[in-house]
Amino acid sequence: MERNNVVKSVARALDIIELVGQSKQGLGVTEISKQMDINKSSVFRILATLSQYGYIEQHETTGKYKLGYMFLDISSKLLDSLDVRAEAQPILQELEEETNEVVHLVVYDQGEVVYIEKLDGNEALRMHSKVGKRAPVHCTSVGKAILSHLPAADVLTIIERKGLPAHTPYTIVEKEVFVQELSRVKANGYALDLEENEAGIRCIAAPVFDHTGKVAAAVSISGPTLRMTDERLRSLSGRMIQAGRAISKRLGYSG
Repeated sequence: MERNNVVKSVARALDIIELVGQSKQGLGVTEISKQMDINKSSVFRILATLSQYGYIEQHETTGKYKLGYMFLDISSKLLDSLDVRAEAQPILQELEEETNEVVHLVVYDQGEVVYIEKLDGNEALRMHSKVGKRAPVHCTSVGKAILSHLPAADVLTIIERKGLPAHTPYTIVEKEVFVQELSRVKANGYALDLEENEAGIRCIAAPVFDHTGKVAAAVSISGPTLRMTDERLRSLSGRMIQAGRAISKRLGYSG
């Protein structure tokens, strides 16, 4: 992302927040200073300011810094402000009860999808997804569902910027093949992820539209290949389309 007209101190503070957030064990002043090539006194002042506002916390024993709980408060407020999440909740719960599988709701942001809701179902399944996490659009069913309804020029720009990196041996990595895949998704009304993002996991998704007719989100069901067979995916396709339409209707979409 290009950074024009930025306040240097604010930019440094945000970079430190991002860096600290990537470490589960936390980072010390010296580590941050070396990784960001900023002198330790500047790092310490920024950390002290962030700590006062609750965005950074220092471990009493190790002295290392980690993200503060203020981010949970902000995240909660952001999620609560997303109307699509509230309106989709009843439909998501229905899908979870009917399938016992993991149900996701995502929105599109800057060439990626962001998980804004996840229902775990009753079956044991370990996935990388969690609320707030980002995922690529080219190898997820939710990403394909959204991309299939974006302008072609926007899709090509995303592909050029993000590429089509392989996450598993099943990921579609050729641009022409991927564009054809999106055409099929749009025609069918649903998208599939056949172990393209995570090995052993298959997903099916449908797009969600807002009151203006623009694609606003996507809803999906995920499960292991053992349960998400070709036959089951076919049987779920109509239900997913119905769920996408139901959420869209609650958002004011009348198409």
